[in-house]
Amino acid sequence: MRLLAVLLLRNTRKTELPPAAVTRVFLASLLARTAPFALLVGAAVVSAQNTGSIHGTVRLKSTGEPVHNAIVTILSLGRNTETSDSGEYQITNLPPGSYTAVARRASIAALPTTIQITAGGSLTLDFDLVADVLKQSVTVTASGRMESTQEAFLPVTTIESLELSSKSAPSLGEVLERQPGIAKRSGGPGSTRPVVRGFDGDRVLVLEDGIRTGSMSSSSGDHGEPIDVDSLERIEVVRGPATLLYGSNAIGGVVNAISRHDLIHEHPHDGVRGYATAIGGSANANGGGGAGLDYGVGRWLIWGKAGGQRTGEYGTPIGTIPNSQTRSEQGAGGLSRYGDKSFLSLSYGINDARYGVPFDPGNKDAEAAVLAMRRHAFRFNGGAKNLSGVLDRVQFTLSYSDYNHKELLEDQIQSHFFNKQFIYRGVFEQDRKGRLSGSFGFWGMRRDFRTEGVEVISPPVDQNAFAVFAVESLDFEKTRVQFGGRLGHTGYQPQQLQARSFTGFSGSLGVSRKIGPSTVLVGNYSHSFRAPALEELYNHGPHPGNATYEIGNPSLVRERSDGLDFSLRHQSAKLRAEAGYFYYFNTDYVYLAPTGRIADGLPEARYLQAGARYTGTEARVDAAIRPSIWVNLGLDVVNAQLRASKIPLPRIPPVRGLVGIDYRYKGFSVRPELVLANRQDRLFIHETPTAGYALMNFSGSYTVVRQHSLHVITATLFNSTDRLYRNHLSFIKEFAPEIGRGFRLAYTVRFF
Repeated sequence: MRLLAVLLLRNTRKTELPPAAVTRVFLASLLARTAPFALLVGAAVVSAQNTGSIHGTVRLKSTGEPVHNAIVTILSLGRNTETSDSGEYQITNLPPGSYTAVARRASIAALPTTIQITAGGSLTLDFDLVADVLKQSVTVTASGRMESTQEAFLPVTTIESLELSSKSAPSLGEVLERQPGIAKRSGGPGSTRPVVRGFDGDRVLVLEDGIRTGSMSSSSGDHGEPIDVDSLERIEVVRGPATLLYGSNAIGGVVNAISRHDLIHEHPHDGVRGYATAIGGSANANGGGGAGLDYGVGRWLIWGKAGGQRTGEYGTPIGTIPNSQTRSEQGAGGLSRYGDKSFLSLSYGINDARYGVPFDPGNKDAEAAVLAMRRHAFRFNGGAKNLSGVLDRVQFTLSYSDYNHKELLEDQIQSHFFNKQFIYRGVFEQDRKGRLSGSFGFWGMRRDFRTEGVEVISPPVDQNAFAVFAVESLDFEKTRVQFGGRLGHTGYQPQQLQARSFTGFSGSLGVSRKIGPSTVLVGNYSHSFRAPALEELYNHGPHPGNATYEIGNPSLVRERSDGLDFSLRHQSAKLRAEAGYFYYFNTDYVYLAPTGRIADGLPEARYLQAGARYTGTEARVDAAIRPSIWVNLGLDVVNAQLRASKIPLPRIPPVRGLVGIDYRYKGFSVRPELVLANRQDRLFIHETPTAGYALMNFSGSYTVVRQHSLHVITATLFNSTDRLYRNHLSFIKEFAPEIGRGFRLAYTVRFF
């Protein structure tokens, strides 16, 4: 066409043409020169006609000021963008469909909103951000990518940093213990650990930014987790089998502590941002604080944080519990780069803690043991994002943890535990094609475990594990289907004992159905495989932390679980409610069976296997009876037993309930609550009953939200009636009841 136009123009120089003919020749030449550009424009127009877009402004609800650098996310697609200095945003090239959109900045967020994208359409959606913990319901743990807890196939509890600042405690279990379906196992204040739906130890996986912490808290009641709660962005607890993404031992659930500096979806920023927190309290002489800063230049971000906390011996209505003091310090730093198509981060952290193990003052042979714990952790994250083709995002993680703790008597080392762990993980997120989306990947771990000293109950063991997994979702507008599987292998190589190897498959199938714009009904079936833990296979000797002389069983076979989980959820501006039921049928369940003998002054027990059954319900309702008054109700029930003998399993939480009121006026919030627990008399062999109790707590807070800062002051009066009560899941409940009446004050500031 271009050649034809050139020939025609040459002829016009030799031949006179009428004006109309000259015009036609000129248009032909112009068309020839712009045809490639026209084709591109046409393609873009066609693409725009097949996709839609969303735009709007993000503001603070309290002041109306625009919020810069707020992140707006289309959850199902994993698409996100950052607001400009004027609070404006735009996301283009969205395939038609129904999605959930959220906006958040630091600890302030908007209620997730359902949107409908049409082909060629442009939707305007403005967000008003509020510092309201009832409205912050987003998870990345349940499926490996950001989604609302309303849409997750397994029930998820999310506790944001605003709420964490008021719950600060020496160890992880205390922070989570009153959430639905979550209880606290305890061997003292420094070693509490979450119990999820009655599952404890190796069946509940504790993660830090999606990777195992490398601690030994699952193996003993007096071992703690090296996690600094005050520096976290949020904690997410998946209640139910999460074996597909995180490992075969997550039969009971996953607790994921998410730091402020590991959210890869965050965008780079220029300048300084940070936080600071301070806490103090009575009943245990609590004091501590922490601070963190990050500084961004272009695509680069450098950050650091440090903190510490201490408590003295805590008081109860019957006196002070000896040797219950705690102390912990943490520090971390890192460097990150965020490009348009790639990202990477390097980090290092150290945790150092020292805490006492309470002892029975009535036992003349009891000794004041102290545990000194230290962990060095190195992490690399890197990958590519916003890809075209089959994959949308690729992420690789390398993690090395060097953990050790000493068990001391009068500053003399009795035992020294070493646990070195190297983990590698790759996740490939697929670009959504029609109704299908999902991810697949691989995971591997090498662990080097050994002990030294006078109480060595396990030989040195090398553990190697590898797995491949995939999780896929089909979206049919009102109905979503999720299915996936994980094939995993775990091998143990102990010194001078029998090596063992286990391979198994875990799979799940879930269906989610929308019932109206705010209500979802979810059903999930899971089949899980768990390799026996190292201590279940090879421990042999006195284990004071579990108050047992343990005898391992190298002949154990893999444990299997088949479970059903149903959940009905509602989330709207005036009501957030969730009710669920679960049933797990466990085959070859591993448990400690008492022999009736006493060895080294401790009850002797062997690791055996039998069928077991877990069943229960959970419910939580937060309802606004007036715009400024919310009613909070909660209930959870767990019943677990060996199937053949009908003997209840040990340390199962009693029936619990919660009744509370949240009164809000501008930045003020007042929250009285009544915590109820029933008597627990469904007992395992040699287990003793625990009386029921009622606790009255009061808390209040004042929140100031500004365009560049957030301030929260929280005051809490706990156990206000000084009630004497005991935790049924405590290894030391007979002589160490729970803390008495006390007061705690916390202040947190975040600036951005």
